[in-house]
Amino acid sequence: MQRAAEFAVSATILARGEHMDIIAQLKAERDKAAHQVKALDTAIRALSGMNSTGGSARGRRTMSAAARARISAAQRARWARTRGQKVVSIAPKRHISPAGLARIRAANRARWAKVRAAKK
Repeated sequence: MQRAAEFAVSATILARGEHMDIIAQLKAERDKAAHQVKALDTAIRALSGMNSTGGSARGRRTMSAAARARISAAQRARWARTRGQKVVSIAPKRHISPAGLARIRAANRARWAKVRAAKK
């Protein structure tokens, strides 16, 4: 009701030709409403954050080129099976043998022994 009365008063002032005062009042009302909207947005953000764990958002996970290639090859194989085409075999992931791993470890030990001896 108060708003209707304010606008009725504004209309009578406008009829008298004092429109500059009306414009100032309307701008003040607009600024007041914008401030209230901003306060409401802040309250909504604060309340929305209460339901979450409070942790920061994680960044995007990256994938190595090799992993992406394996996934792509597997998907191509699935589509080939679906279409009834010949499935191109995917090379299995290669593993180093225990003997090869032992050779690498021995070479590393020898290399670091050489580095330590050079420091003395």
